[in-house]
Amino acid sequence: MAKPLNTSRRTFLKGSAAVTGGLAIGYTAIDAAAQGAAPAVVPETNAWVIVRPDNTIVIRYARAEMGQGSMTSAPMLVAEELEADWSRVRVEYAMAADQVKRKRAWGDMAAVGSRTIRNSQEYLRKAGAGAREMLVQAAANRWNVPTSECVAASSTITHTPTKRRLTYGQVALDAAKLEAPKDPRIKDPKDFKLIGKPIQRVDIPDIVTGKIRYGVDAQVPGMLYAAVAQCPVFGGKVKSVDASRVTSRRGIVKVLPLGDFVAVVADNWWRAKEALKDLPIEWDLGEHTKVSSASIMAFLQEGLAQADVAVAKKGGDSDKAIADAAKTIEAEYFTPFLSHTTMEPQNCTALVKDGRVQVWTSSQNYEATLATAANTAGVPLENVDAYPMQLGGGLGRRGAQDYTRQGVMIAKEMAGTAVKMIWTREEDTQHDFYRPVSLVKMKAGIDAQGNVTGWNTRVSAPSIIATLLKLPLKGGIDPQAVASYADSPYAVPNVSVEYAQRNPHVPVGFWRTVGHSQNPFVRECFLDEVAAAAGKDPYEYRRSMLKDSPKDLAILETVAKKAGWGTPLPAGVFRGIAETEGYGSYTAAVAEVSVNQKNELRIHRMVIGIDCGYAVNPDNIIAQVQGSFVHGLSAIMWGEITIKDGRVEQSNFHDYRVMMLAEMPKLEVVIASTGGFWGGIGEPAQAAIAPALINAIAAATGKRIRSLPLKHAGLTLVKA
Repeated sequence: MAKPLNTSRRTFLKGSAAVTGGLAIGYTAIDAAAQGAAPAVVPETNAWVIVRPDNTIVIRYARAEMGQGSMTSAPMLVAEELEADWSRVRVEYAMAADQVKRKRAWGDMAAVGSRTIRNSQEYLRKAGAGAREMLVQAAANRWNVPTSECVAASSTITHTPTKRRLTYGQVALDAAKLEAPKDPRIKDPKDFKLIGKPIQRVDIPDIVTGKIRYGVDAQVPGMLYAAVAQCPVFGGKVKSVDASRVTSRRGIVKVLPLGDFVAVVADNWWRAKEALKDLPIEWDLGEHTKVSSASIMAFLQEGLAQADVAVAKKGGDSDKAIADAAKTIEAEYFTPFLSHTTMEPQNCTALVKDGRVQVWTSSQNYEATLATAANTAGVPLENVDAYPMQLGGGLGRRGAQDYTRQGVMIAKEMAGTAVKMIWTREEDTQHDFYRPVSLVKMKAGIDAQGNVTGWNTRVSAPSIIATLLKLPLKGGIDPQAVASYADSPYAVPNVSVEYAQRNPHVPVGFWRTVGHSQNPFVRECFLDEVAAAAGKDPYEYRRSMLKDSPKDLAILETVAKKAGWGTPLPAGVFRGIAETEGYGSYTAAVAEVSVNQKNELRIHRMVIGIDCGYAVNPDNIIAQVQGSFVHGLSAIMWGEITIKDGRVEQSNFHDYRVMMLAEMPKLEVVIASTGGFWGGIGEPAQAAIAPALINAIAAATGKRIRSLPLKHAGLTLVKA
């Protein structure tokens, strides 16, 4: 079993390459023509692969690991082309500071948008292929034979005519002296040996034994601890603090008012947190103290009625088609703000000393961590080290760097001493970048035969792009706000998709599956409403509208067949179905549920299928779909963030529930990979869960639910 290498990169290179010699090579989309071996100490042409003389192979991983398994899947791509013996592979993180020095040698380091595999598979495979070609060339040179007579397999090169063999480790130093091939040849997928096999994740043994270090576990000699309190109303700031109330307490070092938050620094975190709780803080709450969930809903309603809005998609004349239709169907759907509630709360350990900054934290983007730390401390980017740690959950939350900014601000005030800042669960719940609230008006017309003739969608919602990223919207459209509407695969002759941007003061961000976490619920449930109005089976209705979208149709049919759509069910059990697409993959789900007179919901079975093109690690795909279901169902049943007096009402898991182990229903995962493309895994599987489940509930109860979470419909989840 491959294990992650916990030694720092610098220590590893000094202790291995410098002493015993080795080969480090690689390719990126940015610098594919690596320029030969570096002089003397580290024989390296680029970033990805290190071959040690003992035949151990170290593959560097340049993104974050937060439970999604990419720290295994990405190196598998390299190892496949390298023809490496996987049992000899070790994985280590690439360093963000080296990324700066080497002019972004590893390309994009952000683990977001389910893009680790789909966006980097080509250059990762070229890294492995280039390494293989150099090792083979080194062996051929030693034997004085053509490379065409040499074959690489399982970390060994064989001269086919004479059966002579050399291990990768034996030729590593010679290979390091060769010029890296500019365009190494990668395999035809039919020749894959490792890709497609279920491989155990490299980090599991250390997670189980407790060796893994998350950001919250960082330990620096002599460090202090900080707890923080942020203004309860978004946009507010500190007015005054009476530090004298706590500074005489045992272990309290300093009270720091820092603009929009207050930090208490102490010799342990509990003392800091308890002192902070008793600290009199007067806040300037700003102008949003009267904002509530009700006022935000009214704000969204205005967006639905607004005369002039941005148009995301327009085909034909949908208004006329609907006006002339034999039957019109109209509905409004609502999805609330959601918090990320990662198991590991936000944290940052930082040391500011002698014009340099060191940061230890859990981040989905260490380049962003590096930049935030440099900007906050006022030092050049080259003067910052950000050490990658395992993430105790990301879900999109750890792309924003507010916690890094706070940690470095505190450390700057305590110059020369490392400080570990940890948020309480309450701070984490009440100061998130929430999934946007959304109100959607749907309207469709059908002809006498039940065919859809026109379809209108209007979305009234905040913009993540405009508010979090502060980027201009092309044509006034936030792509996430209209995802799965503007790119719907269903054939409709007349269609209109509009977007009314409505930004309340509540900060929004990227929550796992982003727009696809809420919009497929609306689209697929409304499509069921249209099918019912047409008197059609919802599965067959979808099939008829997906004839021009073969991949969507194929996954729908695969999952329906697996679930036995159309076959008899036990008395009182009903099915619901949904299909969607996102992040380069295609997904479908079928739910089987029952609802009794007490409104107890039993999920008897959920079948979820995904076509991601090439399935790199099937075992990890299954785990990701299972995780998507747990995360998604938690939100569907109970998830909501509500606002009162400008602030978040929820504070911890007692009022922001997540699924319990005993509530987990039977889940079947279908990997229906068709090849030909590289799709995402971490997010798309979640998209079809809500609509399939709620369509099944509608079939069971005869009542259509158009607002989440389901607890407001009086439903309780019980074990089937």
